[in-house]
Amino acid sequence: MESITTILLPLLAGVVSSYLTYYFTSKSKRDEAIIKYKEEKYSQLLLKLQGFVGITAKGKTKREFFEEQYQSWLYCSDEVVVAMNHLTNLIIDNKGKEPDQEEGRRAIGNVVLAMRKDLLGKTRLDYKAFRYTDVLSD
Repeated sequence: MESITTILLPLLAGVVSSYLTYYFTSKSKRDEAIIKYKEEKYSQLLLKLQGFVGITAKGKTKREFFEEQYQSWLYCSDEVVVAMNHLTNLIIDNKGKEPDQEEGRRAIGNVVLAMRKDLLGKTRLDYKAFRYTDVLSD
């Protein structure tokens, strides 16, 4: 009986150890792939947000943002979805008129902040830290 235990125990420990290593490696790779995917998608959403800001505001870019927003339900955190819904509601509530500048800045900044928190886990920044800069050509 003791010889069976001496053989089976290390064998069982090896199998369990191999499985745990495989599991955590697979999980880590999957998590990295998800983060990379979110970074790419959030980057696209961020560029499309320019459609709502300053002289860069354009109808085409807004439409592209809304197309991205619909897809974002598949990968965004709840906080990002809520922030984008707030931005969308602000646009709908103003029915084509320009919303209060500070309210618009807060809504856009909160979308970006929610994306940042989703990717990094936490941040000490607030919506005021994010700013678009209009670049004028000659």
